[in-house]
Amino acid sequence: MNNGKAVRPALVYLSAEALGGFPQQATPGAVAIELVHNFALVHDDIIDRDSFRRNRHTLWKKFGIGPALLTGDGLHILAIDTLLDPGTARARTAVGLLTRAMIATLHGQAHDMGFPHRPWSGPTAVTPEEYRQAAGAKTGALIACSAAIGAVLAGGGGTPRQVARFAAYGRHLGVAFQCTDDVIGLWGKPETAGKPVGSDLLEARKTLPIITALASGTPAAGRLLELLSHSEEGPAADDLPEALDLLEEASGRSAAEAQAEHHMTAAVQCLAALPISAAARDELHAMALYMTRRDR
Repeated sequence: MNNGKAVRPALVYLSAEALGGFPQQATPGAVAIELVHNFALVHDDIIDRDSFRRNRHTLWKKFGIGPALLTGDGLHILAIDTLLDPGTARARTAVGLLTRAMIATLHGQAHDMGFPHRPWSGPTAVTPEEYRQAAGAKTGALIACSAAIGAVLAGGGGTPRQVARFAAYGRHLGVAFQCTDDVIGLWGKPETAGKPVGSDLLEARKTLPIITALASGTPAAGRLLELLSHSEEGPAADDLPEALDLLEEASGRSAAEAQAEHHMTAAVQCLAALPISAAARDELHAMALYMTRRDR
């Protein structure tokens, strides 16, 4: 059973400990981040009409939309309450970071919701750059917040410059994480992806490998466009092996993997100016590697 990766709370602990904090200081932030993440997942599943997550029925599919919405709202409220519970100035600063991250996430989700209604090709097609910007908001904002909150809650609290460095580290990691998720959604092992191989193609999701391949202008891109244009639901199941081959031929997979590596490297570079130990740097680097290579 896949119970989730818990990378966000792990980042809270890692960044706090890197600046000399203790786990108990970071725990309210770690709990709040995970509650907010799950709140977002519950609502995302309703918006996307996803029936499965982590190889289990999603909340709305099992109990209905109303109970799922109430559960998501409850998780959101509990997150803020948990983070505010210590009643310190640092706790209030952390709540501000979390609130701003959630606003950015909503903006990213709004852009993402508009992508399915746009054509696969032509002047109004979704561009790779648009997709990366949406991923930076939808996925990157909360991961950036995880690292920043850990820095705020550490010891006597990180300086504004240190908090900003950790946030930049997390923001790059978020984009790398999303690029990797997009690759896993097409070629990953079902036990890792939590859904069948190639499901993003069959569901006509506009993910980075598909968008990049279509923008390549290659013969493979032209044939892929034909398969995608058969219906609004995407290619037929029988066409999936050919479509996956075309994606690789048009460099969709390699381009998404290169983007993941680029942002992972940029994340690690953000740590260079931080006054942290070699051991802490190694742990944060290991987290970056895990988030971009977790299906290997």
